[in-house]
Amino acid sequence: MKSAKQIRQEFLDFFKAKDHNIVPSAPVIPHGDATLLFTNAGMNQFKDVFLGQGSRDYKRAVDTQKCIRVSGKHNDLEEVGVDHYHHTFFEMLGNWSFGDFYKEETIAWSWELLTDVWGLDKNRLYATVFRTDDEAYEIWKKYLPEDRIQRFDEKDNFWEMGDTGPCGPCSEIHYDGTKDLSGAALVNAGHEDVIEIWNLVFVQYNRKADGSLENLKNTHVDTGMGFERITRVIQGKSSNYDTDIFMPFIREIEKLSGKKYGADLKSDIAMRVISDHIRTLSFTIADGAIPGNEGRSYVLRRILRRASRFGRDIGLKEAFFYKLVDTVADNFGDIFPEVEKQKELIKKIIKGEEESFLQTLESGLVKLEEMSQNLKEGEKISGSIAFLLYDSFGFPLDLTQLIARDKGLLVDVPEFEKLMADQKARSQSARKSNSEEADESSLEFKTTFTGYDQFETESKIVFAEGNRIVLEKTPFYVEKGGQVSDTGTLLIEGNYLSVVDTKLSGDAIVHIIDTEIDSSLVGKIGVAKINVELRRDIMRNHSATHLLHEALRTILGEHIQQQGSLVTSNYLRFDFNHFEKVPKSDLKKIEDLVNQKIFETITVETKEMSLDEAKENDKIKMYFGDKYGSNVRAVFMNPAYSVELCGGTHVKNTAEIGYFKITSESSVASGVRRIEAISGRFIEKEFEKLNTEISNRLDNENSLKDQIKQLEKEISKLKSQDANSGLEDLIDTAKSINGINVVSAQVDVEDMDAFRDLGETLRNKLEPLGIGLLAKLDEDKVQLVCVVTDELKNKYPAGKLVGLAAKTLGGGGGGKPHLATAGGRKPEKLPELLSKQFYDIVENYG
Repeated sequence: MKSAKQIRQEFLDFFKAKDHNIVPSAPVIPHGDATLLFTNAGMNQFKDVFLGQGSRDYKRAVDTQKCIRVSGKHNDLEEVGVDHYHHTFFEMLGNWSFGDFYKEETIAWSWELLTDVWGLDKNRLYATVFRTDDEAYEIWKKYLPEDRIQRFDEKDNFWEMGDTGPCGPCSEIHYDGTKDLSGAALVNAGHEDVIEIWNLVFVQYNRKADGSLENLKNTHVDTGMGFERITRVIQGKSSNYDTDIFMPFIREIEKLSGKKYGADLKSDIAMRVISDHIRTLSFTIADGAIPGNEGRSYVLRRILRRASRFGRDIGLKEAFFYKLVDTVADNFGDIFPEVEKQKELIKKIIKGEEESFLQTLESGLVKLEEMSQNLKEGEKISGSIAFLLYDSFGFPLDLTQLIARDKGLLVDVPEFEKLMADQKARSQSARKSNSEEADESSLEFKTTFTGYDQFETESKIVFAEGNRIVLEKTPFYVEKGGQVSDTGTLLIEGNYLSVVDTKLSGDAIVHIIDTEIDSSLVGKIGVAKINVELRRDIMRNHSATHLLHEALRTILGEHIQQQGSLVTSNYLRFDFNHFEKVPKSDLKKIEDLVNQKIFETITVETKEMSLDEAKENDKIKMYFGDKYGSNVRAVFMNPAYSVELCGGTHVKNTAEIGYFKITSESSVASGVRRIEAISGRFIEKEFEKLNTEISNRLDNENSLKDQIKQLEKEISKLKSQDANSGLEDLIDTAKSINGINVVSAQVDVEDMDAFRDLGETLRNKLEPLGIGLLAKLDEDKVQLVCVVTDELKNKYPAGKLVGLAAKTLGGGGGGKPHLATAGGRKPEKLPELLSKQFYDIVENYG
């Protein structure tokens, strides 16, 4: 029997031999396509080609695409596990032609693969065509008798991408699995014995806005074959779950539960559901999603909780689901390496989510039992009970329906949906009341933003009323994307007006000022100047936010996605999806990585491009639900490190950020964490604040202060003693230059008095003929002391020698002939001075 892996590889190899390019599967999370929750078909990654918005450097392609269908019209959730051929996650084997081959080749090759390569019984194959597609019908007559070629209408055999755009007829291949070959009447009837195994879509029309069809200039082919279904057929199984795709999962579930597959229907359904759902969770998390409360994240949470609930049907009341992740990696890691690479993260996320739900599952089940015990079979559980279970115990509606169905009960879905809508309306009302009301009408002006390159712009005033002014051009940024608005001044006819805020009204940037003006200013020229110091602080924090985002993905995992942010002048805030509190050790790694990138002095570049161009760059981070215009702005911090679509303002080089410090990490919602941080000059302010706090505490603890001072004196004394004891060793390393013993070294002493005393001690030890140079680091500066014995001080004055030495460090100094001090601002040059340059200075002096 051929294995599933062999079947998949034979499909790819067959079309590779037909000059197709093997392309990798797109992620199941369709980043950059806000129309989809999940990738649900092989054609998703080629959507731009069919729409005429993109192209590829090949005309033929083949792949196996990871797909998920759990929402919208492609929602197979309720059938999963109950029947034997629907799945939430499945692979779609597919091949494509972009303006190359068409119907003749497509049908011929499909027949060749199914019958010649895989040896399917020709008597069990049926073809369907669109009712008016005579061309496809005539081609199929070459391979099948007419009684096994059936015509269907738009519902079954016409493919459309949307209300308008590319579309065309399709031809499906069905397999008759009935024992007596009696499946003719079951084609397209939704019967398990006669299933569709391959859909051949011929994209030849464009649907216009008026509903009419016009021929496309170039025709395309898009085929999709269900991998699980064709494996079932080739392996001669009556269920997809009996193939070697699913049996490794079922065997593992048998071990975990102690139940035997095939013993009873309820247990069998539970095992099939669990073996299906673990693939969905594993692949979505590997591709960057995470269970949560919104959008696709909530879909994943529903599926995970559904699996957990079915686990109870086979006695699994503790967290078990995560234990199946290794089976996913073992069976799919070769073709989809991301599940192997991310398996520990996947297990961690699933386990945490499952344990969290189990805490409320039991009490929720008790509540449901209590509130439904008096209901008779066929009666409805009220929508208010379903809503309570959702709101207080985390029960998705479909989970409540599942439990109700086991009891022979229904759920009042309309009442539930009304309560959900009421809650949503209350939430929206609360948000609206906490924000400023928007203008009822937008101003009909357009302001050009110059603030990417300018801090000051001269421009004509086009609107002035009350405390609002609009210019043709302005450097003032309007709050969006998390970055706050600029403040600054407007200079108009010699008068300075303070700009305290900016708002967007249509395409106009409205400057909110601190005084009332009238329309007489319209037509006059004003100079708009932002508060440069605050803008630079904002730019530092915004660029630091991008570095933080990438550091989080590096340290915590690629599932990290931004959930919200705030960039102000004095701090930044970054919200992200994560399943647990971030340990202090990881926060330190994240902070260190951000600072590493700051110190690497990475150039920050921006590039404007079309949205389609951005979508083609797989390094640019784009997120589901984000709204992008047709033209976007990408911020590059080393194209190999961080690239994000962003309309905010940024530094030109990461070095301008200075330094980055995380100040807090907390939870803001289930599955959402928040980091707050500071950068640049606010680091110094934070340290000053801490020093002040420490100082205030010490003022109230005088005895402790005295002890600290005494300890500092003792430490200083010990350091001086240690330094003095090291002078003998230093003299032993002296170099003889013109009969003079010359030494140099870096020492660790507390203050300048101790430093000079150490120099004097060195001078005495160098008698009668000796010259010495000592250096100490003082923050980012270097202090030097040079000493010369009495017999040499007139010929080699210490003040001259130390001045020459300090010059190599970007500084200067001088003093008496026997002892002199100096300083320098280039500590990085100190090692060379002490190891070589000072000896050259002495040798060449005079």
